[in-house]
Amino acid sequence: MLLFETVREMGHEQVLFCHGKNPEIKAIIAIHDTSLGPAMGATRLFPYVSEEAALKDALRLSRGMTYKAACANIPAGGGKAVIIANPENKTDDLLRAYGRFVNSINGRFITGQDVNITPDDVRTIGQETQYVVGLSEKSGGPAPITSLGVFLGIKAAVEFRWQTKRLDGLKVAVQGLGNVGKNLCRHLHEHDVQLFVTDIDPAKAEEVKQLYGATVVEPSEIYSVDVDVFAPCALGAILNSHTIPFLKASIVAGAANNQLENEQLHSQMLVKKGILYSPDYVINAGGLINVYNEMIGYDEEKALKQVHNIYNTLLAIFDIAKQQGITTNDAAKRLAEDRIARGRSKTNKAIAA
Repeated sequence: MLLFETVREMGHEQVLFCHGKNPEIKAIIAIHDTSLGPAMGATRLFPYVSEEAALKDALRLSRGMTYKAACANIPAGGGKAVIIANPENKTDDLLRAYGRFVNSINGRFITGQDVNITPDDVRTIGQETQYVVGLSEKSGGPAPITSLGVFLGIKAAVEFRWQTKRLDGLKVAVQGLGNVGKNLCRHLHEHDVQLFVTDIDPAKAEEVKQLYGATVVEPSEIYSVDVDVFAPCALGAILNSHTIPFLKASIVAGAANNQLENEQLHSQMLVKKGILYSPDYVINAGGLINVYNEMIGYDEEKALKQVHNIYNTLLAIFDIAKQQGITTNDAAKRLAEDRIARGRSKTNKAIAA
């Protein structure tokens, strides 16, 4: 990876490499764009196979947060942070050291909870910085509202594809049964959807089977299940040259970030297979909407209204893609970049005045 060339191509404003001793810590904070407001993005702690892999994840996730905020009409920019560590080596001292790194940026980056970071960990980070969200969990945490947004996104895709608002009788495959995936299964079950589920933890799959009558399949088989909708809710890069040929679903709509391993190549592959793709940073924006509203003073009615707008935004993106003959991924990027450009224009006019 050519570091500076990659950062330039992806449009990042700032990338910080945080290294410390006593405790030993390696972290990367990527700030993609602050045209619409301070960069918001959660922190992920993960034992990456290499520092290059960690940087790639931070860069892609932070850019996705910029587009996510713009498509959700949230006055925030995009950022992301990764801590390179094994979860079993996580300590309060490490989290507090990381909190001091976040604090040193003076509010350009506001962070919260992602993979292997718990609400208690966020509170520990918050002992060293005020630039964290999700401390109070006034809304009950991000998973329920994120899963609601994904459910609404599935409804939008079904309406666009088959001109129906009904879900009963549809077959949906859910990959990953963490808090979001499990909550999504509940929404789908309540609308008489036939569920096919998988998780690397067999106990999670068994629980959803008992709760919602789901059919459990092996993780390697979830792509080839004959279903109407495939909902990836685990880690990213699962839509790639190996997995896409196996897909039988007509719609891909799930909560995972960075689902496309290669955005251009694999979005085109989905189009050629006749699969309608719901861009991940649009459909899974509920978590960002949740923490943003907690930050400004939680108003449940306002937050739910913003989440329900995911439905309308996706319908608009599908229509743009159809009318302009482009992928839904490109249509979502154009929508986001147009809103970001308008934000920059307003800022420049204000400075000039």
